[in-house]
Parts: sequence; structure tokens; C-alpha cells
Amino acid sequence: MRILTYRRTAGQRPGLRHAENRRRVPVHVLVGDSVRVMRGEDKGKEGKVIRVFPKTGRVTIEGVNIVKRHRKARRPEEQSGILEQPAPIHASNVMLLDPKSGRPTRIRIRIDDDGTKERLAVKTGEPIPRPVVKR
Repeated sequence: MRILTYRRTAGQRPGLRHAENRRRVPVHVLVGDSVRVMRGEDKGKEGKVIRVFPKTGRVTIEGVNIVKRHRKARRPEEQSGILEQPAPIHASNVMLLDPKSGRPTRIRIRIDDDGTKERLAVKTGEPIPRPVVKR
């Protein structure tokens, strides 16, 4: 008796079926960066990046894209109600702020002699320091 095989995936290795879903989108901002929103409903607003979602290419910025969330109390001591919280927006709609001039700029990556990567502002050429994140 012959073992039945599924012909479409017969030659593939297991685990590669959803490889494109786990691919990460390159995001040019980091947690703690100061950014300005360039497109959308909140155009012109500035804030710090709270969270980065590399799989979807989205970022959450404090004070930008505020949505109302209806929350039900899960325990008796909790209070239910309508909470306002920032929702993620796509990273292509934000630009990093230049630390020297305070204006939005693109970034360029320079690799130093010792192999460390350094972010540079395209307009002024100033290095942009990596933000210090408190855990």
C-alpha cells in the first residue's frame, strides 16, 4: 500500500509555508526617538516612539492617533469605562527629527572603523544618538 502525499507541498521543508508572514519590515525609527507625523489625520504632530512593531512596520507614538477603547472591568475592584490610548500608525508616515535643528530629516547609516553603526541626519550631517530606553 502506498503512502498518500499532498502534492503541492511534497518538495518543501516543513515550517516554510508561512515564511512570508514572519518576514520583518525594516523600520527606520527606534523606541524613544522623537518623530513628526508627515501624513494622515495627525499630520504635523510630534512625539516620542513608544513601541515599534517590526512584523507589520508600524509604530506607536505618544499623543498621536488617539482612539477610544471601551474596557470592561475584569475584577470587582477595577473600573470599566472608555479609555483613550494611542494606536499604531505606519512607520512610512513619520520622519525622525534632527537633534540639531529640530526639523524632520531622513537618516543615513555610517559604519565606523570599529564596525559600529551610526545614524546620520541627511540634511545636516549630524550624528543622531541612539535613544536610551528605560526598562
